[in-house]
Amino acid sequence: MEEPVLNAHNKEEYPPMHTAEHILNQTMVRMFGCPRSRNAHIERKKSKCDYQLASCPTDGKVAEIEHRVNEVIACGLPVTYEYVRRDEVPPEVDLGKLPGDAGETLRLVRIGDYDLCACVGTHVQNTAEIGTFKIISHDYNTGSQTWRMRFKLV
Repeated sequence: MEEPVLNAHNKEEYPPMHTAEHILNQTMVRMFGCPRSRNAHIERKKSKCDYQLASCPTDGKVAEIEHRVNEVIACGLPVTYEYVRRDEVPPEVDLGKLPGDAGETLRLVRIGDYDLCACVGTHVQNTAEIGTFKIISHDYNTGSQTWRMRFKLV
């Protein structure tokens, strides 16, 4: 099958960090029942993600997030792609971040049996290529109920 042509992507991510973001997002969904990050800035040296949470996670929960993400990374899960029509996207895949001009064919990125999402970015082939995930700081905005966390790979 010929690979479909997808929408142009506006930047080149650092594949290990971008793949770690996918794992982090799924970990947040599983731990807190919140949506995936709507505001993320993913760079080689350090990255940040914002999550809508009713309260600031405790230090224990922050340590648990880091631990769970590293457990998934250590599993050496394959990162694979599949192309589907928009009407074939599984219901658990959130299409809320898709640009308005996204076509009818979407690329789904699967990280083992842990995460599945629509994405045109660049990724590693296996989570063992990521390195160690480290949360370096975080803060909580009570007014907007936004938890911002910053992380890096070591």
